[in-house]
Amino acid sequence: MSEVTEEAVLEKLSSLHDPDLGRDIVSLGFVKNVRICAPIVSCDIELANPASTGRDRMQQEAEAALREIPGVDQANVKMTWAVTASPAPSQRVLPGGQAMPAPQKPPGVKNLIAVASGKGGVGKSTVAANLAVALRETGALVGLCDADVYGPSQGTMFGLTDRPEADAEKRLIPLESHGVRIMSMGLLTSKETPVIWRGPMATKLIQQFLSGVAWGELDYLVIDLPPGTGDVQLTLTQSVPLTGAVIVTTPQVVARTIAEKGLRMFQPVSVPVLGVIENMSYYICSHCEEKTFIFREGGGKQMSEELGIPFLGGIPIDPEVVLAGDEGVPIVSRNPSSPAALAYREIASKVASAVARANFESGSAIHPKEMIGEARELRIVWNDGSEAAYPYDFLRNHCPCAICVDEWTGKRRSLILLLPSNFRAMKIDPVGNYAIQISWSDGHNSGIYSFRLLKELEELRKKT
Repeated sequence: MSEVTEEAVLEKLSSLHDPDLGRDIVSLGFVKNVRICAPIVSCDIELANPASTGRDRMQQEAEAALREIPGVDQANVKMTWAVTASPAPSQRVLPGGQAMPAPQKPPGVKNLIAVASGKGGVGKSTVAANLAVALRETGALVGLCDADVYGPSQGTMFGLTDRPEADAEKRLIPLESHGVRIMSMGLLTSKETPVIWRGPMATKLIQQFLSGVAWGELDYLVIDLPPGTGDVQLTLTQSVPLTGAVIVTTPQVVARTIAEKGLRMFQPVSVPVLGVIENMSYYICSHCEEKTFIFREGGGKQMSEELGIPFLGGIPIDPEVVLAGDEGVPIVSRNPSSPAALAYREIASKVASAVARANFESGSAIHPKEMIGEARELRIVWNDGSEAAYPYDFLRNHCPCAICVDEWTGKRRSLILLLPSNFRAMKIDPVGNYAIQISWSDGHNSGIYSFRLLKELEELRKKT
């Protein structure tokens, strides 16, 4: 009998590919705890998606592959999962050497998923609630932040009436329902008290909901955004590193067109769009089970194909969904076998898969590992090991803001370049996990330099 080695085990398993990431499970580091006691071989395979639909098939294929090794009669593979965390942005250093922390996720939270829509009335909050419950059913730890400060509804949808308490550090403790930890403005005000706040007050509340709430350990924090593309959405994308966003639409052309605007809001700030969910897709007759497309058919899918983003699925119109929301029991829990609940579970699996892919791609994407603001230049050490130096006069004269560049023609408005002696960088602020904003000594501070732009400017400097 030939000796069975760990190298032989890993070589055999390297032929198997993760269904979400498309790479072999050995190079991904998913094979754990290899145990050899010939003729028995055991190991664990740890996937990044708790709702992976290919788990059972992979277990069977892995055990079959291991039995092909000479000297192995029995193979035992245990399938596990561990949700990956989105990469944290790098720390920046201000001119003069002062360290400044990068935007941070709430402590213990691995991934932040924004649920957005271009307009109201498409069922975004209902989608967010049931998506959170469906993700929790996979075994993941899930929170739900109701960021719709003007129309909070998650407290009602989950049947919550108590007010949140505070811990010893004066952080709000989220309430829990159906295994999901929830925080909403609706839990802090009475039904008779309207929320009449200007934009800055609303954005400050959202920041408080993220940094001043004791969320604890979470695999996913689902954020129910208000409809549209206003201050709250912009603040969220700039103040925390979002893992990705989900866009909710309905089949009508007008809803789809407005949803596209919501989708494009995330593209300039480098927030991955995980996919499109089409709500109110069709109606299923309770007698003959025939599908009727009340609005139109395939609008959400067509939108996803045109924009090159995944279509996560359609959710049927079901009167029980409305009843479930009014009763405070999301449909995924109230009627687990209903067509709507089944659709939500399938969508949750695809969202978890998209999060795993986004984290993998973000970890391999080029981004700053270290940024140092020196007296006359900004020095960046990129995560691929390369370094670049950007003189401040060069950066100032390539400011990308609408004051300096015509947004229609792309041509630079200022024809007279500023001299280096006229200004210096006073402050360098992080913008989300995709850019920096520089405040100059001449008072100019509206330019946002994305990491992509900085790489392009690096190449431009090499050519000049």
